[in-house]
Amino acid sequence: MWMNLALAVALTSGPAQADQLTISNIRAIYGILGAPRPDNKILPGDKYIIAFEVDGVKINEDGKVSYTLAMDVSDKNGKLIYSQAPKDQEAYLSLGGSKLPASMFIVAKPDEKAGIYSIKVTVADKTSKASQTFTREVEVLPREFGIVHLFTTADPGADYPSPPSGVTGQYLHLNFGVVGFERKNTGDKQPDVSVEMRILDENGKQTVKKPFTGVVNDRVPANIVGLTMQFNLALNRPGKFTIELKATDNVANKTAKKVTLPLTVVEQKTGNSE
Repeated sequence: MWMNLALAVALTSGPAQADQLTISNIRAIYGILGAPRPDNKILPGDKYIIAFEVDGVKINEDGKVSYTLAMDVSDKNGKLIYSQAPKDQEAYLSLGGSKLPASMFIVAKPDEKAGIYSIKVTVADKTSKASQTFTREVEVLPREFGIVHLFTTADPGADYPSPPSGVTGQYLHLNFGVVGFERKNTGDKQPDVSVEMRILDENGKQTVKKPFTGVVNDRVPANIVGLTMQFNLALNRPGKFTIELKATDNVANKTAKKVTLPLTVVEQKTGNSE
């Protein structure tokens, strides 16, 4: 049912003790390093990512930490439907300390059954043998037209995650998908989905007069249930902005719930104060 490792949020622990792990700064995000996600509701075909920090891990002389991640997924009746045995992980804390940034995710299949699922994740330090468990309820919504898999990358190939921020002169790539669209009843039964991206400044004013647009309406194989799209952003000036994404299914005459995320751009300056 679930692909890869997953998330959790409600930490069940007491005060930190020696050789005990603590988990903090837990937040749902759009993509690795991404902007905050507002809720725990996902559409079939969507990915839900949560980031957190594990403190108290034991670091060796090379800065390496060794730990495991395990996961159990249960339905609303408490029935276990998936179990991931502890999986070995390694990371390097190049800046020292004992805090490990981490993230996990779930993916709901396009035909996933709607409902509420409980996810329990266990983190264990292989050196100290300390462990911590946290859980979260996630709601899979009924199938409908919507925007999914929203994330930002530093490259157009979408291989290198990036936060929704950067410096002047940089390019950022906004990646996303659309699911739940209908197909035409005639001809080659193609979808007809149009998308718009608007960027607003701190005062809510559009940065350019017309929105950036795209459309998918041909050469989509019959077995494809999700459309992958991308907008490129040139970060030409500093400031705080808001990106708004809108998608319309022109066959079903439906508009998806608008998705917004922040964008921060800073200006590179020399170290000379003169």
